[in-house]
Formats: sequence, C-alpha cells, structure tokens
Amino acid sequence: MSHVHWHQLARALADGPAVLVTVEAVQGSGPREVGAWMAVLPDAVINTIGGGQLEFQAIDEARAMLAEGVAAEPVKRYPLGPSLGQCCGGVVHLRYQCVQASDIAVLQERLFGAHAPVALFGGGHVGKALIHVLGTLPLSVTWVDSRDEIFPAVLPLNVQCEHSDPVHAAVADLRPGTQVLIMSFSHAEDLDVVAACLQRQRRLGDLPYIGLIGSKTKWATFRHRLAARGFNEAEMAWVTSPIGLPDIGGKEPEVIAVSVAAQLLQAIRSGKP
Repeated sequence: MSHVHWHQLARALADGPAVLVTVEAVQGSGPREVGAWMAVLPDAVINTIGGGQLEFQAIDEARAMLAEGVAAEPVKRYPLGPSLGQCCGGVVHLRYQCVQASDIAVLQERLFGAHAPVALFGGGHVGKALIHVLGTLPLSVTWVDSRDEIFPAVLPLNVQCEHSDPVHAAVADLRPGTQVLIMSFSHAEDLDVVAACLQRQRRLGDLPYIGLIGSKTKWATFRHRLAARGFNEAEMAWVTSPIGLPDIGGKEPEVIAVSVAAQLLQAIRSGKP
C-alpha cells in the first residue's frame, strides 16, 4: 500500500464510513494478490483490486453494503470466467468490511504490518532517492544513519528513521527476515555494517538479502578486508554487490534507486537473493 492511498483513506474516513474490500484468497490466476485492497465510498474508490468486471461488481456490492449497513456475504466467491467477463480462469474470494474513523489505527497496523521489512543504511543522494521509491511499495522500511540531521521532516508512512552511532549497532535490532541495503556516506561505515550483517548471518541466518552499493572494485577490496576479519568465501557470498539490475544503466540517483528497488522486489518475491 502506498502512503498516497493511505492518506486518501484516512481523509475519507474522517468524513464518513467506507467499505474495505480485501482479496481474501486466490485459486489459480487472479488480477491481484492476497491482501490487495480497495476502499469504496459513496462517490469514490481508493486503490484497486485489479480492475475489470470483478472490481465493478465489488464496488456495487460495497455500495449496497454502505446503503444497508451490512454485507449479504462478508466473504464472496468470484469465478473469473465468461460469466464475469474476465478470462483469468481463477477464483477470487473478496472480504467486505465496513470501516470508519475509529478503525484507522487498526487498519494502519493491518495494512502495513504484514509488509516485508527492509533496512536502508545511508541517507545520501541515492538513499534519499531510494526512500521515495520504497515509500510507494508494500514494504516496511527502517532508514538508518549515524547523522541524525540528514533525515527529512516528512516521510512516507511506511518509513521509520533510526539514528545509530555507530551505525552498524542497528543491525542487531533488525526484524528477522529483513532485507538490508547498505549505502552510507563512508566506506568504513559500509564495511562495518556488512561485517555486522555477516556476524548476524553466522549466528542466526535470518537476513535473506544483504546488498552493498558500489563497484566491483569496491567489493573486491571489501572481500580482502572481510577475510582479514575472519569471514570465509561462503559467508561473503551472502552479500550482493554491486546492487541493482545489471541491465538498467545510469549513475543518476533516481535511476539507481529504481534499479535497486526492482532487484529488491525480485529477491523478496523469489524468497532468496
């Protein structure tokens, strides 16, 4: 869920109730994944569950619920075949729930809480550009830097800032399963964060992606220094460096940010770096 959609929903609920339509289950092929949602109001729709006739029918169902105050079926089954005018071939189950302003805190936890955790170390030009991209994605982001003053006053709702000095100390407190991106202002800081991540991997093995920004030359230098700290080749293979999709060229921070975010999503969806 993007912070734009969340702000729209929060503002709308301040004016009256809405019906939250959530993809409860998908069998076979469907237009959106489990957890996708839209909010339906009498005169507006926020976000999408995939469009097409499925969405049109869901909007009609939700508006009937708004008018009557109750859903005929809290969870409804939709075969995506000729009768619905869609050819996905699967079956989608949608949940209908009436929500209001008093539900905002619960909704924020529910809609954001299940997102994959990401830790971004570094608040430089690329880090700031990357936050703009990650802030629109279904991720829960911790943004870490040793310089507290670099964080902007306004952030996406799915981003939390953490001042950590030394910066690598924050690695110990990361949620299990966190995807780590390392791009601090200092090669020395980067090296310390990588080493802390590898130490944690050695103990817990719960950081599925460790990405380090930089060139092949930088990573070759780091490998020598990490070997001097006692890390072996298998352990250093946990690190992806350089980061970003190789087919997306360009050194502009915004281009790098898109490339890194795309690779990160690939790692999350595949379940491995």
